[in-house]
Amino acid sequence: MKGLSIITTLLLISMCTTNNSTVKDGNKYVPYDQRDGEEAVVYFTRNLSPEGLIAAYEKVSGDIQGRVGVKLHTGEQNGPNIIPREWVKALIEKDLPDATIIETNTYYEGDRYTTEAHRKTIQVNGWTFCPVDIMDEEDTLTLPVVGGKWFDKMSVGSHLVNYDSMVALTHFKGHTQGGFGGSNKNIGIGCADGRVGKAWIHTTPGQPNQWDIAEEEFMERMTESTKATIDHFGKHVTYVNVMRNMSVSCDCEGLAAEPVVTPNVDILSSTDILAVDQACVDIVYAMTAEEHHDLVERIETRHGLRQLSYMKELGMGHDRYILIDLDNGGVRITAADAAKDLKPFVQQ
Repeated sequence: MKGLSIITTLLLISMCTTNNSTVKDGNKYVPYDQRDGEEAVVYFTRNLSPEGLIAAYEKVSGDIQGRVGVKLHTGEQNGPNIIPREWVKALIEKDLPDATIIETNTYYEGDRYTTEAHRKTIQVNGWTFCPVDIMDEEDTLTLPVVGGKWFDKMSVGSHLVNYDSMVALTHFKGHTQGGFGGSNKNIGIGCADGRVGKAWIHTTPGQPNQWDIAEEEFMERMTESTKATIDHFGKHVTYVNVMRNMSVSCDCEGLAAEPVVTPNVDILSSTDILAVDQACVDIVYAMTAEEHHDLVERIETRHGLRQLSYMKELGMGHDRYILIDLDNGGVRITAADAAKDLKPFVQQ
C-alpha cells in the first residue's frame, strides 16, 4: 500500500476485514435480495408422501445412471424422525430398482459404530428392501479436495468409487454440531469413513475432546469433505431434501432427539447442492417466529450458515434459485410462499 496515507490504509484494511467477516460469519443470515450470482432451479412439493418423493426426484434424475448409490441417513435404532422406509422403498422400486443404499460407520460409539452393530441397526430400522453397503466396512481411500483450506484430500469409505452415480436423499433437520443437516452434511459427514475421515473433520489431534472442532471451522471442514465426493461424481449426483419431522437434533441421536416443534413443510430437489440446502434454510427463516424459533436458534448458535457461504466460496453451487411449485403447474414461488399457512407439527 505504498503511497497511501495512514488513514486511507487503515480504512482499506477495515473494509477488507468487515467484508470477510460478513461473508464468513456463520450466525448471520443473508436475505435473498442481498445475494448475487446466477439462479439454479429447485423443485418444491407439499406432498409429503411416497408420491411426492418420487415426483421431486424424477425432476432431477436426468444424469443418474449406471450403478447408483442412494446416500441416506439410516438412523440409530428406532429413531422416530428418519425418512419413512415406505417412501424410500417406493422410490427405489419405481425409479432405482438396482440401487444400493450407501452408508458409513459412525465416529461415536453407538448403534452404528462397528459394522456388526450397524448391520443390526439397519435390520431394526427396516432398511431390508434393497442392498445396503457400509462403504468403510473393508477399507478407506482418499479423494482429492480441490481448492480446500483445511484439506487437500478426504478419507472416505473405499466402496464409494464402486458407484457411477449418487442420489443424496436427505432428511433436513437441525444438528447438534452443524446447526442444520441438509445435503451438505449428509454427504460430508456421511461419506467420510468412521475412523479417519470423520476424525479429520471433528477432532484436533492430540487433545481429549472428540468434538473440539466447531463453528466456522467445522462447517468448512465438513463442506470440503462434501466437495471431494461431489467432484468425484461430477454431474452424476443429485439432491432431494425432505423437510419433515425437523427436530433440532440429528437422526444420529435416535430416541434421544429433542421433540419436534417445527411444522412439516415439503420436499425439495435440485441438481445444485447449495441451492437445495439454501432453499430449505430460507423456508425455515420465512416461517413465523413461533414456528422457527428453536430451529433458527440451533442453526445460529452453531454458526451453521457458514455451510452455505463456504459452498458458494468453493464454487459448489448457487445461493439464488428459481423455486418451482410442482403442485400448481410449475409456477415460480418464493420461500415465503412455501412457508405460508403451515400446520402445527403432529407426530406421524
